[in-house]
Amino acid sequence: MVTRRFFTIATAVLIGASGFASAQTEGDDGDSKDGHIQTASSTSSLNFLNGGSILDELGDLSAQVEANSEALEDLKGDLSGKASSGTSKSTMKVSGRVHTDYWAFSQSSPASNAFETGSPNQNPQDRFGFRRLRFGVKGDIQDNMEYKIEMEFASPNNLAFKDAYLGFNDLPFLQTLLIGNQKRPYGLDHLNSSRYNVFLERPYVIEAYNQDARRLGICSYGISDDLRYNWRFGVFNQQDVAKAGNYVGDAYQSELAARFANTIWYDEASGGRGYAHWAVSGSYADPDSTDSSTARFRTRPEARSSNRWIDTKSIVGAEDYTLLGFEGVVNLGPLQVVGEYQASSLSRGAGFDDTLRFDGGYVYLSYFLTGEHMPWSRESGTLGRIKPFENFWRVRDCDGNIQRGLGAWQLAARYSYADFTDENILGGVGSSFTAGLNWYWNPNARMQFNYIYGSIDERSVAGQTGGDYQIIGTRFMVDF
Repeated sequence: MVTRRFFTIATAVLIGASGFASAQTEGDDGDSKDGHIQTASSTSSLNFLNGGSILDELGDLSAQVEANSEALEDLKGDLSGKASSGTSKSTMKVSGRVHTDYWAFSQSSPASNAFETGSPNQNPQDRFGFRRLRFGVKGDIQDNMEYKIEMEFASPNNLAFKDAYLGFNDLPFLQTLLIGNQKRPYGLDHLNSSRYNVFLERPYVIEAYNQDARRLGICSYGISDDLRYNWRFGVFNQQDVAKAGNYVGDAYQSELAARFANTIWYDEASGGRGYAHWAVSGSYADPDSTDSSTARFRTRPEARSSNRWIDTKSIVGAEDYTLLGFEGVVNLGPLQVVGEYQASSLSRGAGFDDTLRFDGGYVYLSYFLTGEHMPWSRESGTLGRIKPFENFWRVRDCDGNIQRGLGAWQLAARYSYADFTDENILGGVGSSFTAGLNWYWNPNARMQFNYIYGSIDERSVAGQTGGDYQIIGTRFMVDF
């Protein structure tokens, strides 16, 4: 009986130990990896050869087999129901976000009515629905490649893709090179993810110059070894192909764009609660000179309206234009101050032979009432994920008492300005003040509230040239 038990256990251990050793020391790609499976002890084997007790050795090996079996079951449980990549040497991470909005146009003027509806007598309608409904995957492909695909489902009858690219990492000089649909490298508020931005919608000038941000192109991303400097530069097609999927035309309408950023101060001792950043960005664009030109700058009233209230229309005769931008951030614990300024110079031919100049900027101040801070990514020169000191929750304990967490509370105020009127182009001159309140339930969910008071002048629609407006917006959002 003892002999049979010995051979049974010994056989299981030898077979299992060899397989488990391979699983621990060599991954699917041949690299050494740390695993959860334990292997037979070489020390234990030496003890047995040196005259140790057989029963003791059998007991140790039996316990090890049992432990490995439990580890395998735990591993199966961890992997159960999880998505996996199509090939064993690739990785895949699933992500998504849900932004649900309510917008109320609480006060309007005949001009703002005309900007939205085309008639000075018809008020903008309130609305609620999905602002963003995204789902995507990203991962790595051996040996130094990456990929990302992200779809937008907020308008089910008009689907669009967002980030959609392949790329190479650890390249000489270029470092990271992405090929596909990606954000053009200017406008801090656009480079920030919508998951982390302080206000519901982006300022006039940021959206006007970089509508929907992403374009088909090739872009290099680099960073210095000490994390103080980061940069991006690339070439893009100016047409937004997120819905059509491709650009058709001989004009190409190409654009060269770049950004150079410096985290001039970062307080390591406090975990980044204090930092300062500046950056300069710019682009040179060569649009089509016809009425299908991408030389068009337009934006909503920093709220989710149906139409763009500032709009130059396509600028006929546009030969080329340049864009120059400056940005700065100072963060002192719960207090943050951010500002940007962008200006463009557009040359026209086709009988105009002049230069149009547009510009705009914004500044905002935010403060955490609960003491948190806005994290900063030195690798990208953008805002990071906010992590409340205490998550929001409310439960009844075993004694019948209500226990709760407050989450993080943040106040914010922003002033924004943009001028897109020059010569015979009446795109509009806008100014806006936004007050915001953010309630972060946890690092992945929050509620936002914005009150907006603004005015737009020097725009001609349905006989109206200017007026003011008031808008209230609320957003419930989660990402994973």
